[in-house]
Amino acid sequence: MLVFIIISIFVLSTIYVHNRGKLKLKIQRQILDHSTFFAPVNCLMYFSSEVENKPYIDLEKFPELKVIEENWEMIRDEAVALQSSEQIKSSEKYNDAGFNSFFRRGWKRFYLKWYHGPLPSALEKCPKTVELISNIPSVKAAMFAALPSGSSLHPHRDPYAGSLRYHLGLVTPNSDDCAIYVDGEKYSWRDGEAVMFDETFVHRAENKTEHNRIIFFCDIERPTNNIFARIINKIFSATMARATQSPNTEADKTGFLNKVFGLVYPIRKVGKNLKSYNRSLYYLVKWLLIGLVLYAIIF
Repeated sequence: MLVFIIISIFVLSTIYVHNRGKLKLKIQRQILDHSTFFAPVNCLMYFSSEVENKPYIDLEKFPELKVIEENWEMIRDEAVALQSSEQIKSSEKYNDAGFNSFFRRGWKRFYLKWYHGPLPSALEKCPKTVELISNIPSVKAAMFAALPSGSSLHPHRDPYAGSLRYHLGLVTPNSDDCAIYVDGEKYSWRDGEAVMFDETFVHRAENKTEHNRIIFFCDIERPTNNIFARIINKIFSATMARATQSPNTEADKTGFLNKVFGLVYPIRKVGKNLKSYNRSLYYLVKWLLIGLVLYAIIF
């Protein structure tokens, strides 16, 4: 009976997540998407949220973030210095599971903070920006993110609804040809201008200009209307989210889940090779394995 209740909660939560917004992932992708595994907790966040259920969020609801926009030139200068020394880059190892697929499309990053204190490399290279965000408790994670000319990010949902996404333009093409689409609604980055959106809606990004784009990227704690949701959010932030920390340099720690990702990725590469060789056989093996796992869980 308990197993049936748990499965029912996951199924109903996944249906809600899948149908939230105008744009949806394909059914076969949604079933295995990481947002499905977080669906019950995400629904708690949605139903407890103090912000509206819409793609873009009014920044006036977050007055504590105004100081970031006011200091955008200082933040930009530290980002430009990193870019000049080629420190805003893709991962050199398989230790960034959350953004691994983005690297193949040109996306690059430099972490400042990831659901814990600042990274040692960030303290060394970006002390002013680190000091600024350290005084804003709602900033749970922060990085510099680059989207070079010709790069794009495929449509996706972020896995966890306990945060909202903040972007501040630092060095951008200032063009409508460099934009993000959240649930189909377009926003074009501009130097010194900020935007807040719900990253658990399906979104994608593209840079069709000849110029690089660098932004300041933050995860902001989603405000909720009850203590239960806030406690759950803090627990997940302190455990699951922190376990996905990825290093900029050897001086930084790697989260537990990213360590596991580095170990299992060779198996994933076997699957990719099988998919290239025979797609039908790949999907047969894939769904057979999934069926066996579900059988083992249920019975």
